[in-house]
Amino acid sequence: MSKRPIVKEVAGLIYRNRMTQYAIAAMSRLAELYPEPDSRVSAVQIATDRNLPRPVVAKVLSVLAQAGLVRGAPGPGGGYRLARPPGEISLHDVVVLFESDNDVDCPFGPGWCGNNTPCPLHDSLMRLKKMAIDHLQHTHFDVFTDERDPDVAGLLKGPAAAASDRH
Repeated sequence: MSKRPIVKEVAGLIYRNRMTQYAIAAMSRLAELYPEPDSRVSAVQIATDRNLPRPVVAKVLSVLAQAGLVRGAPGPGGGYRLARPPGEISLHDVVVLFESDNDVDCPFGPGWCGNNTPCPLHDSLMRLKKMAIDHLQHTHFDVFTDERDPDVAGLLKGPAAAASDRH
């Protein structure tokens, strides 16, 4: 059985905000383009390439630029580029910018785990949280440029390109 679905579910405990997902999608596109010298891509092109809402991508890129993860250049020939090599930027670097609360929600509702005795699921949820944080801290954006992983390579190319590769 593949570990990917489990990782996706565990990471979902950490990032619940859709902006986080958009930011990771935008950063993954910039990571793909990083090896090309002086390559820059516009917010509109990133939105198109990843099927994301254009205004949201512009906001996400602004936050990423303020954090020093991307560099933007205005005008013709401008656009965005990663500020550092993809292997030096972790998923966690991005997630912490968009998630205000890293606490795992107690399934029994607010006020249960923080007061007196933790809920019956508390310990297992904390273990999952630690696994998710470890995964985010140890996964860098160079994974999106790694052709050795056929699952990732197929996702990056899109369904049509992946299908043509099989023929």
